[in-house]
Amino acid sequence: MSRIGKAPIEIPAGVTVTVDEKTNTVTVKGPFGELKQVVNPDITVKVEGNHVNLTRPGDDIEHRSQHGLYRALIHNMVEGVHKRYHKELELVGVGYRATSTGQVLELALGYSHAIYLKLPPEVTVECKNERNKNPLIILESQDKQLLGQVCAKIRSFRKPEPYKGKGIKFVGEIIRRKSGKKAGAK
Repeated sequence: MSRIGKAPIEIPAGVTVTVDEKTNTVTVKGPFGELKQVVNPDITVKVEGNHVNLTRPGDDIEHRSQHGLYRALIHNMVEGVHKRYHKELELVGVGYRATSTGQVLELALGYSHAIYLKLPPEVTVECKNERNKNPLIILESQDKQLLGQVCAKIRSFRKPEPYKGKGIKFVGEIIRRKSGKKAGAK
């Protein structure tokens, strides 16, 4: 059995999980919204009391991989509608700025033009620009997959480079640095 797949998912107070048998769709509702996930018909999802259990029909390699996958996806949905997910991005570089107006994020990243990114309504953004500190972009969402996708998109505008460390990085991320040119080879 899959170690991840056979672990039951605990449902916290204020969160409801329902399974539609016809379409095999799991719906999770909580204080921060509602999320849906279509599950493979081979994997059975049962809500028993305040736990969700997933079972698979056999030890086929495809069933084993999907067993753990869908358990992790449903667990992330339950955690997201209960607490929300939170990511912080840091802009490292002279003149790099970030401002947000509603769902539009404006980035100044050393290019000749500003970059505007319209964020999905499920993602909330906050920008912090403090003196003598790198600007921060704080993103929150109940959908872990969507939040990761938005962070990857923002980071792709200016990835951290290994020589000076300039670019957009996650807070706490360690960038492997290169030494650059060696001075005076003899």
